[in-house]
Amino acid sequence: MRRAGAAALSHVRQRWPTARSMVVVAGPGNNGGDGLVLAQLARDAGIFTHAMLVGDAAALRGEAQRALQDLRTAGMDVQPFDASLLDAHDLIVDALLGIGVRAPLKPEWRAAIEAMNAAGRNILSLDIPSGLEPDTGRALPAVHATATLSFLALKLGLFLGQGPEHAGAVLFDGLGLTATAPSQPALQRLDHGCLNAVLPPRTRQSYKGMFGRVLIVGGGVGMPGAVRLAAESALRVGAGLVTVASRPEHLATVVGARPELMFHGVSDAPDVDAVLAQADVIAVGPGLGRSDWARGLLQHVLRQRHSTQPLVVDADALNLISEGVALQRCADWVLTPHPGEAARLLGMSTEAVQEDRLAALHALCKQRGGTIVLKGAATLIGHTGSTPLLCEKGNPGMAVPGMGDVLTGAVAGLLAQGAEPFAAAAAAVYAHAVAGDRCARNGVRGVLALDVAQELRGVLALLP
Repeated sequence: MRRAGAAALSHVRQRWPTARSMVVVAGPGNNGGDGLVLAQLARDAGIFTHAMLVGDAAALRGEAQRALQDLRTAGMDVQPFDASLLDAHDLIVDALLGIGVRAPLKPEWRAAIEAMNAAGRNILSLDIPSGLEPDTGRALPAVHATATLSFLALKLGLFLGQGPEHAGAVLFDGLGLTATAPSQPALQRLDHGCLNAVLPPRTRQSYKGMFGRVLIVGGGVGMPGAVRLAAESALRVGAGLVTVASRPEHLATVVGARPELMFHGVSDAPDVDAVLAQADVIAVGPGLGRSDWARGLLQHVLRQRHSTQPLVVDADALNLISEGVALQRCADWVLTPHPGEAARLLGMSTEAVQEDRLAALHALCKQRGGTIVLKGAATLIGHTGSTPLLCEKGNPGMAVPGMGDVLTGAVAGLLAQGAEPFAAAAAAVYAHAVAGDRCARNGVRGVLALDVAQELRGVLALLP
């Protein structure tokens, strides 16, 4: 607890060097004890510090009780919580609940959280914003922190659900200790290494046939843009040859502005056979729709594809699968549902998926097999037997039509170059999110899916 208080003071000095006063809102557990230690250290360092306790001081136990006694011995008063004092300080330190939060919140906890949020001051939360469930990121409600300093181990709730909205800048301090960790972590965060793992340097003797043939299947009535976006994305991540199989009337739309693409018209499901057998990878679903044409085409592709052809399934293909139209489980496919599609696949509400995204990911892996990409803020990638992956990149500007189609094409394009499904999904998600961030450098409004597809090349240019 002494180390946590000292670490917190160090981060306060680094992040808010001009702060001259702070108020520590302490709770009845060890998180409150961390805050009380910080209060004493900050006062000793010359920062005007006010300490307030939410709840009964008699509830403090062990080291937290000792921290309170030390503070009083040092001549510093700890008074009951008073919301009117919050806005008189440069900084609020949230040491109310930490990971000890449980629903429902007690009225005094809820009132303190709401008062801190309403104070209009910078807030440093210790370990995790109070009111945020540490395993799911569900806000009960929770403090909206400017920054969160997590001790010993990063908490899942900082990255899942509503966590990123409440955590602010996530800081970490191991306190100089070796934490006792499970043999397998609950999540692993993606970084640029996932791209290096699947895209080795190309030799001067390279030719397009070395980098795979992708077949994009979809584009129902009035939906040629989805397959066009997916196909361009596959090219942008380096696939050798990309063919679109769609309704014949979509020929001009697909290849008119991107002549590097090939096109095959499909009036009836068997028409796809001419290009299906030639593909190294099949992506089905972008713009597919749910018409009889779409149902028949999906069923035919899933029946006729060879077991050696990796499969990416997205959009209405997922919805049709959830309706029992086609194959229900596969060991080598990649499914890329957004929360609504995931909910339909699992037979639950979208709200239930979002309340515990990690549990939803595990359920999808168990029920559907293969590799699952659960899209959304902090996209998750799962595969039975592997540590789930988390992508922290991306931004609200990516919440636009066609963005999922770009991701589908990126996954397919990396699969075509020989990556395993789990690794291909991870690399595609990361590259897609980083491309989105690059496109949003001048603002999140107005970013287009095609912008992101074209920016993929810039992301991959950072590789050898």
